[in-house]
Amino acid sequence: MITLTTDRLLLRPPSEEDIAPLLEMNTDPEVMRYIGDGSPGPSDPESTAGIVARARQGWADNGFGMLSVLTRDGGEYAGWVTLAEPRFLPQLLPVVEIGWRFRRAFWGRGYATEAAAPLLAFAFDEAGLDRIVSIRHPDNDRSRRVMEKLGLRFAEEAVVPVRGTRVLVDAITREEYAARRGG
Repeated sequence: MITLTTDRLLLRPPSEEDIAPLLEMNTDPEVMRYIGDGSPGPSDPESTAGIVARARQGWADNGFGMLSVLTRDGGEYAGWVTLAEPRFLPQLLPVVEIGWRFRRAFWGRGYATEAAAPLLAFAFDEAGLDRIVSIRHPDNDRSRRVMEKLGLRFAEEAVVPVRGTRVLVDAITREEYAARRGG
């Protein structure tokens, strides 16, 4: 597992101290509005602890995964960023998705872009991935803007088989990423 820093953020492996704020975030209807079917996530500490444990195991299994995002000035849990296989969308596999979720109190500050940018660099420079996608609900303009800032561009439309819901897939290749960075 890795730790990354930006001017304002610390990205570190998930830990037990993240359970309470993660639970709060995943049960906030506005945060979950465009996630899955829009229903809140697990609503008990035990299930949320399982998310943390699986995230830590993901790093061991894959060499990439979820990082908790904390503010550097106060150490507050703002949300998470992740690299994960989007198993809910099997027609895309094999591929790795970059994603993010933030507590509502931290929206509108540019944290998603700031946190996802070094993780995207890690995906190409350290994890050796060739292509990264990001998947969003068609109405999620906030995530669309983050994807654009990261250099991802619309690649295709897909349907999540278990729900029959339409999603949009944006993507960036290693070569496109290198060109954006100037080599």
